[in-house]
Amino acid sequence: MKYLIVGLGNIGSEYENTRHNIGFTVADALALSLKSTFTSGRYGALATAKYKGRTLLILKPSTYMNLSGKAVKYWLNKEGLEKENILIVYDDVALPLGTLRTRKQGSDGGHNGMNNIIFELLSDEFPRLRFGIGNDFPKGYQVEYVLGKWTKPEEKVLLPRIESAVEIIKSYTTIGIDRTMNEYNNK
Repeated sequence: MKYLIVGLGNIGSEYENTRHNIGFTVADALALSLKSTFTSGRYGALATAKYKGRTLLILKPSTYMNLSGKAVKYWLNKEGLEKENILIVYDDVALPLGTLRTRKQGSDGGHNGMNNIIFELLSDEFPRLRFGIGNDFPKGYQVEYVLGKWTKPEEKVLLPRIESAVEIIKSYTTIGIDRTMNEYNNK
């Protein structure tokens, strides 16, 4: 079995350690836990790892957030994978800070990266892991908030949640999305 795990984010040092790049952060943590490293590839950085007899392709798209679908579609096609064998990890302002939710399918929820993936794949029927970043911003300042750096108090909340996200991804690749949802969505 082979899986494409995609952490969404933006490339460039100005986006490092920002809320919008939590997908990249989780992808980095997953690769580290599996002793894998990223190499530059088409439309992104890719790490390949083995986990319990499965092959995990961990992708950090280089297309910038709003064109993430281009990278996802390319790697999905290149590896001959079905949509059921991908997992998109991304930030969500609709969830409280550190909340993790897996879903089998669904709308983009106003997330531009997810919108583009749905557009490119012509479907919203693929697994995803939403990582809550909270919504502690004044009206009209969402862009500044999501592109803002994590605060020290937020970072303290994040570290154990990033580890949990890695556990969720590993669970998804071994027991599937349904059982993973049942196991982790109420924690």
